[in-house]
Amino acid sequence: MQNISVIIIAKNEAKNIAECISSVKWAEEIIVVDAESTDETIETAKKFTDKVYIKKWEGYVPQKKYALSLAKNQWVLSIDADERVTDELKTEIEHLIDNSVDGYKIQRRNFLFNKEIKSCGWGTDYQLRLFKKDKTSLTDRLVHEAFIANGKIEKLRQPILHYTFSTFADFFAKINRYTTLRAQELFEEKRKVNGWIIISRSIIAFFQFYIFKRGYKDGIHGLIISLLHSISTLLNYVKLWELNIKNKS
Repeated sequence: MQNISVIIIAKNEAKNIAECISSVKWAEEIIVVDAESTDETIETAKKFTDKVYIKKWEGYVPQKKYALSLAKNQWVLSIDADERVTDELKTEIEHLIDNSVDGYKIQRRNFLFNKEIKSCGWGTDYQLRLFKKDKTSLTDRLVHEAFIANGKIEKLRQPILHYTFSTFADFFAKINRYTTLRAQELFEEKRKVNGWIIISRSIIAFFQFYIFKRGYKDGIHGLIISLLHSISTLLNYVKLWELNIKNKS
């Protein structure tokens, strides 16, 4: 594999950023784009790389586009602050030699309170994370954005470790941001909402994760994830209803 640029976007990730960057310290270039953190994220990141850039938060896609534009190498690895690259993945990446491939999807092993979750769709979470810069763009979604490579895509065998959240306070802060963005997307799609839609979609969301995606197999962890998915869905549509009300006045 040729030289690699690693890109990371962050905001108030002081508890994660050191371990995240340490897991990719083998990379030729490490770029951190920070969204004006008020904790020690910036100071900590600067201990590992001199390529720390400050950019006012404009959304996930603009932040990642900016980070991608700064990469000097053809091959780019994108990871989040709450993710870690294993030694096995590092070795696999270092031995890649197929120049006909334009991007690689990497599986995320997702953890909740130190338990790996294999149900709820978390066990089949593949994302395009290693790619050629000139072949790659980003979707225009406000939330759950993704990289898209124009060319040949393959999957790597070794995973990235993803530590979702360590406290429920962290989760609800994140989900408040995500559901606001998702509600805006639904509003722009002119989705309808009423009391029945709010109730039914929330109930369906729970059973989708707990029964059909077998959340019950992960015990109380799977139950909690399914309930949180239901709550997130509820907030999506409640906030959509709020947007509709505000835009009628």
